[in-house]
Amino acid sequence: MLKNKSHIKKIVLLLLLLILVNVVGSRFYKRFDLTQDHRYTLSQSALNTVKDVESPIIVDVFLDGDFPSEYRRLQTETRQLLEEFSLYNSEVKFNFINPLEDEKTKDANIQQLVNRGLEPLQLSTKESGKSSQALIFPWALASYQDQTVKISLIKNTIGATADETVTNSIQNLEYAFAEGFKKLVTPKSKKIAILKGNGELGDGYIYDFVTSIREQYFMAPFTLDSVINNPQGTLKGIEDYDLLIVAKPTEAFTEEEKYVLDQYVMNGGKSLWLTESIVMDKDSLYNDAGQAVAIMRDLNLNDFFFKYGVRINPLMVNDLYSAPIWLAMGEGSQAQFQPLQWPYSPLAGANPDHPITSNLNLVKFDFASQIDTLKNSVKKIILLRSSDLTKLDGVPKEVSLEMVTQDPKPETYTKGPQTLAVLLEGEFTSVYNNRIKPFKLSEEKNTSVPTKMIVIADGDVIKNDMVKGKPQELGFDRWTGRKFGNKEFLENAVNYLLDDGGLINIRSKEVVIPFLDAQKVADEKTKWQFINIALPLVFLALFGILFNYLRKKRYA
Repeated sequence: MLKNKSHIKKIVLLLLLLILVNVVGSRFYKRFDLTQDHRYTLSQSALNTVKDVESPIIVDVFLDGDFPSEYRRLQTETRQLLEEFSLYNSEVKFNFINPLEDEKTKDANIQQLVNRGLEPLQLSTKESGKSSQALIFPWALASYQDQTVKISLIKNTIGATADETVTNSIQNLEYAFAEGFKKLVTPKSKKIAILKGNGELGDGYIYDFVTSIREQYFMAPFTLDSVINNPQGTLKGIEDYDLLIVAKPTEAFTEEEKYVLDQYVMNGGKSLWLTESIVMDKDSLYNDAGQAVAIMRDLNLNDFFFKYGVRINPLMVNDLYSAPIWLAMGEGSQAQFQPLQWPYSPLAGANPDHPITSNLNLVKFDFASQIDTLKNSVKKIILLRSSDLTKLDGVPKEVSLEMVTQDPKPETYTKGPQTLAVLLEGEFTSVYNNRIKPFKLSEEKNTSVPTKMIVIADGDVIKNDMVKGKPQELGFDRWTGRKFGNKEFLENAVNYLLDDGGLINIRSKEVVIPFLDAQKVADEKTKWQFINIALPLVFLALFGILFNYLRKKRYA
């Protein structure tokens, strides 16, 4: 009787303990990320983008269906990332959609997605020695209230293998979704001024970049024309903007204009300079019988940049690792356009250790100048460099398209990597410190508050092509279909300069994705099939024979 009561008590206590564990478990939930690189632990800056969301964010992911194993990994990582966002805020809801599933609506779905700017990716894969083609849509659409943004899941890099592309894409996923959510839920607050009045690029040539960045920031043109009559008002006007972009000026700045720009920096204004010290572009070559003379361009900015810690030299970067130029070869109707290596279009490699340029595609330059960094208290970070096989051409120099027919001499390319873009951070000293000022201001500063500036030694980095009067996508080569990293680099640069929440720093997160060696798998397929399938069966048969033999011997 006592034993029964004791058993009943133990059972009741066990049931109560199980109930207690379930109640506690339902109230307190915790996931543990045991991966070495913590790939499933979202950064706080990413979580902050959805922290205060109180109405649904609907994410439709089109990466679904039957496709190669590498991209199934990308699909899995995308799902797990969205699950983390959803667990943090249940208003984040997601669906995976296969737009190619129904043969009846397949073509209509493809056309509809393409019309929305979601270009498909054509894959050519080889598994088990057999080649196959597959079409996928590595895109997501995130919708919140009455807004929708598209999010690219793929991160293409020139020359990357399928495994490398997937690894780069997975590494970029958190930033891609966090940035998309930020565009949806965070109201615009920062303002960008596009400087005009000193011969900068026209609106058509910066259209693609401006259209892209306008989704996150207010933008407006700004001129320094009124600086002569109203310098104080001009300075006050430009200080209303958080960032100033100067896109390839061609006319010299006056001392009054420079002083306004200098005081803008002293008061914490951020700036993105795309400038150069030489006069030369491809249009000059095409319009002048295939040759033109490169000369020095004096924008009266030498002392301006020198004081801040950089010098843009009147030297052209001549690089063996460069983008091709397309020229018509042949006579009359037999002429055909062919790609020929053009050393004045260097493809700049990125600094992998900085969030602006981490996991970035090659950036294409045209007739880039060279930057020297100088010693002062301002911190300098090199963002983009040319390749090791570089030489510098001084000006004046005649440049001719005929040089593409001559074999380059690698032994002359000995100058090593040249700086093409640099980030300046810290407290700047005024250009006019201990100098006579062009005019009096009510408040003059000789040392800035902490601020940032990026200097790029080529204005064409921001310039998109124009075809029949219509702007093309920045960084896209319509001849080869290759996409350079110009647009992404500039977007990252702007986001870094204006990002107070540290969202851009997510780009520095490294994710290690192990992949099987496809060639090794194909070569050793039979061996491992035998080890994993046939060998266990052989062992099982031997065990059965041995067992029966011993049994008969024992009981015979």
